Amino acid sequence: MAFDRHHVLRAAAALLTRRSTATMDEVARAAGISRATLHRHFAGRDALVRALEALGIAECEAALDAARLDEGPARDAVVRLVREMEPAAELLAFLYSENQLFEGEEQNQGWARIDERITALFRRGQESGEFRIDLTPVWLTEALYGLMAAGAWGVIDGRVAGKDLKSNIVELLLGGALRREES
Repeated sequence: MAFDRHHVLRAAAALLTRRSTATMDEVARAAGISRATLHRHFAGRDALVRALEALGIAECEAALDAARLDEGPARDAVVRLVREMEPAAELLAFLYSENQLFEGEEQNQGWARIDERITALFRRGQESGEFRIDLTPVWLTEALYGLMAAGAWGVIDGRVAGKDLKSNIVELLLGGALRREES
């Protein structure tokens, strides 16, 4: 049977998202392969996490492209972006918690490209008068990441309904938590 890298990465992502401390043996079992096969393709946990990082970056970049961030009102582009990123939310939640991915000189430049594109979207929304200007585009980008990760963890734990994830993220990010007076 041929090694299916995509299947192994998906199985690893599903397991590690639920239990970030899972061992390589547990990852191999979840993927339905032997430990030796897993180690032939991923020399250790760091190599596996780096492969998951590459998958996460590719999925984010594909979501950014599909969301057409430069089209229409910025608010609509944010809604499309959250919708397109939602399938990768659990993987991104796991990666978000892997500090070694975001420290030091080995940081993957894919994250910087993603940050730049999302930050540009929020800046465009501020320049068009759609978004508050008292919150920086960088802060809004980080808030989006935090909401995506927290929402995914809530779904995994069964505390948040998966069908509500997109609307919850969009409403809180764009609407804020303050109750507004009816006019």
